[in-house]
Amino acid sequence: MALARHGTGIRADVGALVSQVHPVFMLPPLAASAFGAVLADRLDVALLALHLTAAFAGLYTAHIKDGYVDFHQRGEDDDHPLTAFGCRAALAGATALFFACLLAIGLLVDVWAALLTLPGWIIGYLHAPQLDLNPVGATAGYPAGIAFALLGGNYVQAEALSTTVVAFAVVFFAVLSGIKTVDDAKDYEYDRSIGKRTVAVVLGRQRARRFAYGLMAAGMAVVIGLAVVGVFPPASAAAPIVFALVAGFAWRAGENDGLATKLLIRGSYLFLAVLVAAVWLGG
Repeated sequence: MALARHGTGIRADVGALVSQVHPVFMLPPLAASAFGAVLADRLDVALLALHLTAAFAGLYTAHIKDGYVDFHQRGEDDDHPLTAFGCRAALAGATALFFACLLAIGLLVDVWAALLTLPGWIIGYLHAPQLDLNPVGATAGYPAGIAFALLGGNYVQAEALSTTVVAFAVVFFAVLSGIKTVDDAKDYEYDRSIGKRTVAVVLGRQRARRFAYGLMAAGMAVVIGLAVVGVFPPASAAAPIVFALVAGFAWRAGENDGLATKLLIRGSYLFLAVLVAAVWLGG
């Protein structure tokens, strides 16, 4: 049976499968996994690659399931590159890859490492049609996946979780929840028309916008506070400054939530890069 809806042959099938790798949303969780590994005292490259592969498979599961539900079941999307069979085949393949990595992590490290990795697939698989229908699930699912990617990436290296690692995960969760709220706001009219209860639909666009930037500001404040008291490396205090500059431009974008989201996601990349540099310098 065909995998691709447009075109035939191996090239069309591969192209349709690759189209579901969305770099903008793939990079932050993978970077969080690597950052968690950097926070450990030692770095086992094989374990890092294993956890990165598991994180990728969990994210790919989310993208395939989301497209399958939105196009083939809900009829919300205008088009999709994969047939229904192609979606199911890709979903089975991504799931098999994830659980193979999960088993290897459990055997090479311990059961806790596997349990900290497992939420990446659970959140991805349940994103649609379960989690994306309520404001908490729609907003917090992706940030929670990134937080677990950081915790799991660290645990497979250190076989323990420090206060610093948990604090970083909480900060990432808060900041990315804010960014996700802005991202969801760009679909406010459509989501409202189909009864999809995102934060923007529940609070209204303006209040949701203030809520989102409040979350991001709280995350930045925590980083500065923990850098001052010595939980984070002192140089970490530079990360909120970099992010705030980008967030300022995003705020000025007004109701152009699409542009604001692009700016904030790139700001999160810079935020993470400065934190990585601070950890290396602090180490």
